[in-house]
Amino acid sequence: MSMPAFKTDAAPARPKLYSVEEAKQLDATTVRELFTAHVNPGQVHFLKLLGFDKIIVDRAQGMHYITRDGRKILDFFGGFCSVAFGHNHPRIVAARQKFQDENRHEICMAFMSQYASALAANLATIAPGDLDMVFLGSTGSEAMEAALKVAEQAQGPARSKILHAANSFHGKTKGVLSVTDSTLYQSQFKLVENRVKVPFGDIEAVRQALESDPAIGIVVMETIQGGGGIVEAPEGFWRELRALCDKHGVLWVADEVQCGLGRTGQFFAFERDGVVPDVTALAKALGGSKAAMGAMIARREIYMKAYGKPKTALIHAQATFGGMGEACISAIEALNVLYEEDLMGNAQRQGDYLIEKLNGLRAKHPSLLKEIRGRGLMIGIEFNDISETMPFGLKHMVALLDDKLKGSLCGFIGALLLKDYDMLVAFTEYNRNVIRLEPPLIVTREQCDEFIAALDDLLSRGITKIVTDYLRKVAVAKG
Repeated sequence: MSMPAFKTDAAPARPKLYSVEEAKQLDATTVRELFTAHVNPGQVHFLKLLGFDKIIVDRAQGMHYITRDGRKILDFFGGFCSVAFGHNHPRIVAARQKFQDENRHEICMAFMSQYASALAANLATIAPGDLDMVFLGSTGSEAMEAALKVAEQAQGPARSKILHAANSFHGKTKGVLSVTDSTLYQSQFKLVENRVKVPFGDIEAVRQALESDPAIGIVVMETIQGGGGIVEAPEGFWRELRALCDKHGVLWVADEVQCGLGRTGQFFAFERDGVVPDVTALAKALGGSKAAMGAMIARREIYMKAYGKPKTALIHAQATFGGMGEACISAIEALNVLYEEDLMGNAQRQGDYLIEKLNGLRAKHPSLLKEIRGRGLMIGIEFNDISETMPFGLKHMVALLDDKLKGSLCGFIGALLLKDYDMLVAFTEYNRNVIRLEPPLIVTREQCDEFIAALDDLLSRGITKIVTDYLRKVAVAKG
């Protein structure tokens, strides 16, 4: 029912709104109350369990968050790979400031953007082979949606089925959620049905699927599974996948949203195997750790087949906030910084060093640490189930609870690293026994040593003291 129209000369009453300055001064209690009331009350429960709800970050610089009370927190979380350039990289901040000072344009949909065009040209120059057609968006999900759509549009309805991997994560928007292998995230949503799942890294499973189902026209996989716990495919898998896709006329979409942009020591993680996908996607760090930016990059032949004619050009054209001016110049400057400051080389060197030192800790603490894996500065530390940390006589009884307790040891470790050592690490969606290390690519050898020393000191407490310290310092204090 429509509301009756009425006229008034009175100005609308101004509601009580927070100003920027007032928002900046909010304390942890007020932020927690507002977050609970208006953002996500369920998430507050988990923040309390980790003690993260008591921290208000005042500013950030380089490798550190600086809290309201002056703590410097060493960031080995890295925003799930989005803070590759560190916090507030001076060159990227300066480029953004200059852009603002000169009153450059942000949204310019009616005309061609010089900034979007230059960024697309840079990405095409960096990308191998004929990956040279670029769609710009704001997030990894948006970039991956564009990637799947260009592939499906090129393949046509008869070959629209998508093969994806177990334990995959490609985003939470509805299309890519369908190929994100999570019952939690998929929940009860009605998803697209043209999909089939195989174990990650199982080339025989891929071969059988492609040979038995000609409707499969697209393969989508993360080059390194992040949410799966920093998992790589076996040696030779990507070369065999490329050959299979070529044989069966299937398009390979490589999700590099997390592992791309130099994190593994090469710009794209797939480059190590000397292969080129048909479509790929970047996001996370692409905005220079200052702007939301994502990009789909497709082979010209595929893009032109999908959208190359005037009547198809606008099927998936740039969205309102795709290619915004300041986001584009942030990404342009970031790409130049990546090469000029040798951040890829640093990622390789510091990543190799961290993995070596972590394997040393694994040898020292075998009851706690199960496996160290990763490449560059994308590293997973897998902890044993709780039962494996117990004395022999208790293992059998506690093993019955391992599934329910999975992830608890990581939670204790992560909470105590923050509480006692001012260090922040990342957790993992699927294998909850894995802590992720994805620090900014600017991390130094000294900061790696600082982290290793802290983790060693914490693990040396042993499982009993780790649990009791967590209960005493974090869990009891959370109320």
